[in-house]
Amino acid sequence: MDIFPAQPKDKKAVEEGSIFMPRFDAAGLITAVVTDARDGELLMVAHMNAEALRLTLETGIAHYWSRSRNTLWKKGETSGNLQSVVEIRTDCDQDALWLKVRVAGDGPTCHTERRSCFYRRVTAANGNINLVADEADN
Repeated sequence: MDIFPAQPKDKKAVEEGSIFMPRFDAAGLITAVVTDARDGELLMVAHMNAEALRLTLETGIAHYWSRSRNTLWKKGETSGNLQSVVEIRTDCDQDALWLKVRVAGDGPTCHTERRSCFYRRVTAANGNINLVADEADN
């Protein structure tokens, strides 16, 4: 049995009510934006299925669904950089989540060993679109 109730047709119940009714997409996933609880730095964007969300709520450690590997993934399980969840928020229609986390270990969240997966800026100049890495992350 799924622990998350289906969303009712009553939009007000979803937007203003007190019952958590995450709206998973057609693939059974919900987007999760992850920030550092200490300073608000954007660390990553991932996806969760119902099992990953359930495990996250039960354990307090962030779990995600890897679309590329098609498997459940406990963030930091191999690196030691586990994400302890401080707070979870949902948006107005409950189809996206915001996780505020504390990262254990030496702190990288990205598999490239950077603190954040968002280490490059998109720039447009002279008709060219390029990626520029932030100096602090090199």
